[in-house]
Amino acid sequence: MCAFTYTVLESVFAFEFNEEGAYMAAFTNTATLTYNNQTRNSNVVTGEILEVLTATKNVIGANYHAGDTLTYVVTVVNSGATAITGLTLSDDLGAYTFGTGTLTPLDYVEDSLRYYTNGTLATTPTVTAGPPLTVAGISVPAGGDATIIYQAKVNEFAPLTNESSIKNTATVTGGAQTLTAEATIAVSADPELTITKTLCPQTVVEDGQITYTFVIQNTGNTAAVAADNVTVTDTFTPILKNIAVTLDGTALATPADYSYSETTGVFTTTAGRITVPAATYTQNTDGSFTVTPGTATLVVTGTI
Repeated sequence: MCAFTYTVLESVFAFEFNEEGAYMAAFTNTATLTYNNQTRNSNVVTGEILEVLTATKNVIGANYHAGDTLTYVVTVVNSGATAITGLTLSDDLGAYTFGTGTLTPLDYVEDSLRYYTNGTLATTPTVTAGPPLTVAGISVPAGGDATIIYQAKVNEFAPLTNESSIKNTATVTGGAQTLTAEATIAVSADPELTITKTLCPQTVVEDGQITYTFVIQNTGNTAAVAADNVTVTDTFTPILKNIAVTLDGTALATPADYSYSETTGVFTTTAGRITVPAATYTQNTDGSFTVTPGTATLVVTGTI
C-alpha cells in the first residue's frame, strides 16, 4: 500500500507595476509530492494579485530656495468596483536624521490643503499640521481617484549646500493596503542676488561730495561669475560730476569697467565685471542652518 502526501513547498511574492502603473503582487508556488520515501516537486506556477489602490506624489517645480513655498500633489486611484473610505494620508514633510534626533525641513502651510474627488473640489478632511502632516477621512470613489493638494514652506532645517535635496514620503493607510509615494526636489544651484544702496552724507551742501554704496549679496550656493553678466545701473539725481568708482576696494576705470554720462546721470557697470562669491552655510547644534552671504561692494563718489 502506498501513502501519498501533497504539501505546499514554497510561495514567493514580488511586487511590480503593470503597464497602467498599478501595483501587482506577483507570486509563485511549488508543491511537493512524497510517496514510499520518494519526493517529487511539481512545476512552478505563477500568479498575480492586482492591487485595488495606487498612489503617486509629485512636487511642482524643479528646485527650491531658502524660504520657498512648495506645492505637493498626492493622487490615490481606486481601480476597484467599490468605493474605499476612511483613508488617512500621512506626510513626513521631508524628515531626516540629525545626530540622535530628527529634523523636519518643511512646514505645512495652514489652510492650503485642497481635496478633490474625480476632479471635483470636496469638503476638506481633518488636517493636522504635524509634523508629520496627517489628513484623515479620505474617500476614493469606485473606479475613480482622490487628489490632495497642499503647500509646505522650506524652513531653517532645509539643507542648502550644492547637490542637497528634500525627499518626503506620503503614506496612505486605512484600507486593505498601505501605500507609499515619494517626491524629491533638489536645491537650486544658481546665484541668489540682492542689492542694497546707501547714501553718505544724507545732507550735503551745493557742490559738495556724496558717496553711493551698493552692497550686492549672494545667498545662493553658486558664485555669480562673469558669464552671469551681473550689471548695476543707476541714474544719479542730481547728476554727479567727477565720479570715482571702486569695487571691493579696487579702483574701476571707464570705459573698460563702467560707463557714465554727466549729461544724463546714467551709470552702468560693464556686464560681467562684478562677480559675487557663493554663500557659506553652517549647520548649528540644533540642526538649523546659518547663511553667510557672499558679497561684493560697489562705491561711487562724486560732486553735485
